[in-house]
Amino acid sequence: MEKENLSIGEINNYLNKKSGFLGVSGISSDCRDLCAAIEAGNERAKLALDMFCYQIKKYIGAYSAAMGGLDAIVFTAGIGENTAIVRKLACQGLEYLGAELDEAVNDNVPRPINTTCLSKDSSKVKIYLIPTNEEYVIASDTAEIVSNLKK
Repeated sequence: MEKENLSIGEINNYLNKKSGFLGVSGISSDCRDLCAAIEAGNERAKLALDMFCYQIKKYIGAYSAAMGGLDAIVFTAGIGENTAIVRKLACQGLEYLGAELDEAVNDNVPRPINTTCLSKDSSKVKIYLIPTNEEYVIASDTAEIVSNLKK
């Protein structure tokens, strides 16, 4: 902040809006845009996605160690639900933990998305895609709060 003479708001904007996917790729903070750029041969977009997946894999390994093993790996929300390459890259190399991704299933998730098992039958650690329904949760929580206000 001092070196660049930036305010807290400017630093916050920089870290939350201009870093991550956008900062590394120079293209976008949207994973869909990165995937399109990767298809077109953009190496910085590939680097951004590879770095993201490496971080996911690192957290899976760390939490597996902290918990003494894994029962399942779950992908959810926007990127987890919609980006097969992220799921694939994040799971590569986790076979030693017993997690085996079925790439054919991963690459062909039917729409609309339902809870889908993405792991091979032989996988000791199951890998799931579970869709979110954030709007439902917000509406449900709001209804509960409002009903408690009436009491």
